[in-house]
Amino acid sequence: MLQDILLLLVGLIAGGVAGFFIARNYMKKFIKQNPPINEQMIKAMMMQMGRTPSQKQVNQMMKQMTKYMD
Repeated sequence: MLQDILLLLVGLIAGGVAGFFIARNYMKKFIKQNPPINEQMIKAMMMQMGRTPSQKQVNQMMKQMTKYMD
């Protein structure tokens, strides 16, 4: 009886840990394939703030965004 309960608890914990890592890897892969922001969006944001972005500024922002996604 006690052994069955322990096996059930160990199985639930192992399943939760495995599920967490599988979901984490899936989301990382999804974000890498479908980035939430691109160069056109950065340009549009900067234009809305009243700035005319240079390509260098856009590249710097893209580099910062990808650094935080990894």
